Amino acid sequence: MRLRVRNTGDVVDEYRFEPVGDVAPWTTVEPQTLRLYPGTTGTVELTFAPPRTSDAVAGPNPYAVRITPTEHPEAVTVPEGNLTVTPFTEVRAELVPPTVKGRFRGRPRLAVDNLGNTKVTASVSGSDTGDHLSYEIRPGNVQIEPGRAAFVETTLKPRQVIWFGSKEERPFTLAVRRSGVDPTEVEGTYVQRGFLPRWLATFFGFALALSIAFVMIWIAYKPQVRSSATEQVEQAGAALAPSPSASAETLPSAPAAPPEQPVAPEQPATEEPKNDGGGGGGGGGGGGESEKPAPPKPVVPAQNVLLRNATTGMCAELPGREQGEVNGPVQQAVCDDTDGDNQIWDLEVKDEKGGPGGAALFQIRNVKDKLCMDLGEFGARPITTPVSEFHCDGTLADNQLWWIDKQPSGDYWIRNVVSDNKCLDVSNADGGGLFARLTLYNCTNTDDQEWKIVPVEKE
Repeated sequence: MRLRVRNTGDVVDEYRFEPVGDVAPWTTVEPQTLRLYPGTTGTVELTFAPPRTSDAVAGPNPYAVRITPTEHPEAVTVPEGNLTVTPFTEVRAELVPPTVKGRFRGRPRLAVDNLGNTKVTASVSGSDTGDHLSYEIRPGNVQIEPGRAAFVETTLKPRQVIWFGSKEERPFTLAVRRSGVDPTEVEGTYVQRGFLPRWLATFFGFALALSIAFVMIWIAYKPQVRSSATEQVEQAGAALAPSPSASAETLPSAPAAPPEQPVAPEQPATEEPKNDGGGGGGGGGGGGESEKPAPPKPVVPAQNVLLRNATTGMCAELPGREQGEVNGPVQQAVCDDTDGDNQIWDLEVKDEKGGPGGAALFQIRNVKDKLCMDLGEFGARPITTPVSEFHCDGTLADNQLWWIDKQPSGDYWIRNVVSDNKCLDVSNADGGGLFARLTLYNCTNTDDQEWKIVPVEKE
């Protein structure tokens, strides 16, 4: 644009031109000085060159030029105007890392950068040749301001598990889609590992073959085991029987012989007779009791367990993958089965027989951040109260103590002893959905209050 200047004074003066404001770095003035006689007019030219970056915000941008007379420096003039910068979009995406490895899942992150000068709205989707993978993308839609970046968490899961064998590479593509333009695609590789190495499968096959061969040889050449117990009993009876020549008068008086009892089946010599405690005689003693089976191991206390909902199949966890925070929510999500997420809990008994019917009272502590499941405030809480995290208290003064109630299905209600023994629940009917909040609700077998307590080995 052109700027016209007129000398209205009565002396020859020289004028200096200096761009000011946010657009000054993009502005040049030619010439930078102008010498004018009284009553004359001169013209300078302003050139604007906004860069193709997010610094040049789309829309009107004010500008100004400071004009300073040499002879009268106090008479500064600053004319102003508006420069409209047109919008442009440029999106760049990158996978971090581009290659992920795993047996059951992989978790790459997609970084989406907005290099344009206007806000961008985009969605992210995944695909692969052969449809070998499923994709869980959080969030599925992003809005990115100019010069900023957004990170999208992606979970890749193979549709078929490789139980034995070497690893296989699964190329995949994540596409960033915007309205009216071609999608921006980023390629990556998921390296799926076998659950067990190939050599182990060979070893198992060899061991199975040896076991079958051993059983066949044992059946073919089984040694004959014969008991001599019956023969010894018969010999002892013959030695004690009276002589045939003995008469009844020479024998001591004795009660009539009891009726003949049926002979018991022959028992192996190696089997000890059972003593039911009813036998008499000179050497009779008390009968030995059979050994009782060991009692089953109690469910609580327990360390490193998943709380998996029997209706939804999802596990109790904290948002994100790192530690939670005080008063942060507890939700459900797809079970990880490792310590890579924050789904592992410790059930710590605080009163072994303090619950109804002598049940053990325990607190539920997250292994990663050491905070406990809590219902907010103190004392009994009503139904639909959301479950959050707080510093562990371990007493009945708060509402962090729970007890388990086994159901006919073999799963458990997890009941809060202070809140009228109401149950740990997933919000909304039939388990809600992914990231549904855990709440407190009335116990029933027709909703989603039954939980599985699954031990997991930390990697």
